[in-house]
Amino acid sequence: MLNIYNTNLKTNKFEKIKEFKPGSWISLVNPSEDEIKFVCSNLNIEDEFIKYPLDYEEQARIDVDDDTNMTLFVIDVPIIEDNNDEKNYTTMPLGMIVVRDEFFITVSLKKNRIIDSFEKNRIKGMCTYKKTRFVLQILYLNASFYLNDLKKINKEAENTVKNLQKSMQNKELLQLLNLENSLVYITTSLKANELVMEKTARGKILKAYEEDDEILEDAIIENRQAIEMGKIYSDILSGTMDASASIISNNLNAVMKLLTSITIVLSIPTLIASIWGMNVELPFAHSTYGFAIMMGISIAISAITFIWLKKKDML
Repeated sequence: MLNIYNTNLKTNKFEKIKEFKPGSWISLVNPSEDEIKFVCSNLNIEDEFIKYPLDYEEQARIDVDDDTNMTLFVIDVPIIEDNNDEKNYTTMPLGMIVVRDEFFITVSLKKNRIIDSFEKNRIKGMCTYKKTRFVLQILYLNASFYLNDLKKINKEAENTVKNLQKSMQNKELLQLLNLENSLVYITTSLKANELVMEKTARGKILKAYEEDDEILEDAIIENRQAIEMGKIYSDILSGTMDASASIISNNLNAVMKLLTSITIVLSIPTLIASIWGMNVELPFAHSTYGFAIMMGISIAISAITFIWLKKKDML
């Protein structure tokens, strides 16, 4: 999908346009080959920078092509996928391309919250012709979304642990495992993004403007905070999973102990009935109250056994 947006220099109004104007923002979401060729032919650029972020395994990095005066930023952005009524937190690459200080291109495999926020003009101070600020605002917003997702993961983990304490099934444990895997992906992506931010802060990758320095500093701080939060949540979740496995084992042991004790109590009447069912002379065999006497004896022995098991905390 190809969309072109532009901030009017006179009215400062953000609008969607149909032609390529210097200072415009070109948004490519899962673009087709025809759309890529269309953009490249109109901007007179090669298609390799556009295709890099379309690789799901592309690493976060900065690539500068001095010959064509193009700069590519690749970062990992958080996404939430629905998988069998369960949320799966993962990441995907997002490409930002500055073309000759004239055009700004974003490339992604899927629609994501970051692109959606800018397309709906929800970001204060956003201008398509201020490319340095645009890149830094994306970096800051990206770190903020990571923080929000980490809080959601922690909340889901807490709810799952509460259910797990009363459960003997693997469903909740698998949910915790899925959340732990998500934390691994997120933490790894955050560290890669940190390298991109630090390189941007150190080098002369983009034109520097004093009013934008604070945005980059805030983005780096938010990203570092997300990294620390991810580490903490990952350690907590790892310990919780170990404890949860023990809880499930203990719950199963408690049930097995209860069932074993009940089996012992119920086996006593069965044993007595089996003995007195033999075709031999036995006490009370000819008594009119023989059945009642044997039932009384069975109940009494079972009751005594029950009380003894209860005192031994086996019931």
